[in-house]
Amino acid sequence: MTKTDSPTALDLPMVDPLPPATQKYFDICMDKLGMIPNVLQAYAFDIDKLNGFTAMYNDLMLGDSNLTKLEREMIAVVVSSINKCFYCLVAHGAAVRQLSGDPVLGEMLVMNYRVAPLDARQRAMLDFAALITTASATVEEADRDALRQVGFTDRDIWDIASVAAFFNMTNRVASATAMRPNDEYHAQAR
Repeated sequence: MTKTDSPTALDLPMVDPLPPATQKYFDICMDKLGMIPNVLQAYAFDIDKLNGFTAMYNDLMLGDSNLTKLEREMIAVVVSSINKCFYCLVAHGAAVRQLSGDPVLGEMLVMNYRVAPLDARQRAMLDFAALITTASATVEEADRDALRQVGFTDRDIWDIASVAAFFNMTNRVASATAMRPNDEYHAQAR
């Protein structure tokens, strides 16, 4: 991989050879996605860091939750929009388009979620994710109560906060390292 093909502007080569478990994970990505997401390749300079990242991602985005996969991706996009994270907007914007079957919704969330036709539950969830992103120290019981009033449980609130917090962290790493999304994401579900 040349510097220009690198998933980041940093020159951190992947472990070579990859451990068998990591290679298997990458092979699964190729089978399911047709690519290995650049974020995984970027973290592959340190297998412990890659494993930590993927464990947290898989738990938050794919694990047991009352939040749907689409709702979690919507949170990822709204947080990434506020943070202007190019990588996550492209990758998770594609996921929203695919999961919703609505390319317009995906674009609305990328640009400004407030213009999207959201129900009260989705709007409250995304307002809370936005608040965590812009002013987490100002969150009060009234903010959590607003979520409860539209049907979220305390466990759901934990999940919303955790997904939003994870993407706030990953957005900062992606921006700081000049991480670039795979080209394949740009054309997906349009």
